[in-house]
Amino acid sequence: MRLYAAVAVSGFRRYATYRVATAAGVFTNTVFGFVIAYTFIALWDERPHLGGYGQAQALTFVWVSQGLLAAMALLGGGFQEELQERIRSGDIAVDLYRPADLQLWWFAADLGRAAFQLLGRGAVPLAVGALCFELALPADPLVWLAFLLSCLLGFAVGFGLRFLIGLCAFWLLDGAGLNMVSALTGMFFSGMLLPLTVFPGSFGATVRLLPWAAMLQVPADVLLGLHTGAGLARALAFQAGWAVLLLAAGRAVQSLATTKVVVQGG
Repeated sequence: MRLYAAVAVSGFRRYATYRVATAAGVFTNTVFGFVIAYTFIALWDERPHLGGYGQAQALTFVWVSQGLLAAMALLGGGFQEELQERIRSGDIAVDLYRPADLQLWWFAADLGRAAFQLLGRGAVPLAVGALCFELALPADPLVWLAFLLSCLLGFAVGFGLRFLIGLCAFWLLDGAGLNMVSALTGMFFSGMLLPLTVFPGSFGATVRLLPWAAMLQVPADVLLGLHTGAGLARALAFQAGWAVLLLAAGRAVQSLATTKVVVQGG
């Protein structure tokens, strides 16, 4: 495991070198946070307690979303495009020859990226939001620990989805279209545009059961204290279940793709 820990540290350092890009990302997230926050204020003035949130909770959801946007790669990016390019160029053969597991290698590298993005691009927008708006942030450190655990599980779910998308390059000539569909799907079904609790009826119940909900909706609700006791255990189990399922699916597709490469002489 020391190898994968070193890969994670390397991933953290890699993204830490892009200071200008990080500053630009922080500025962008903060500006969009203000835009969405004032939109939510107008909406919650007309519909108080929409989706079961008070206005302070809704504003907290906005700034948590901006804080997790880059860490969870909700708009795409991350490693899958690099993985797709390595598959297209044939450099994936080098990865397969390494004395390391392909999935664990990319997981560790992306975990380092996510850790930096959470600290570098997530903490500042949330702090700015807390200074400028009345947010419903918890005072209990145990809630923050549960939130960080939920973020880790949400990351695992997001990695599982993006790893599957990256592996599709074994069969597709160009994954750009699939990446775009993935980004749009994640943006809508994660709750980044609107909390998923806003959607009514069976549609709302369905989207809250999809894996994208585990990436943002669940961590935000954990931070808001909406999941406690047995409810918190169920929320974390929901995330863990999707993580295990998607990682297992990625393992199966990786095995199939590797067999395909060997058969083709790659």
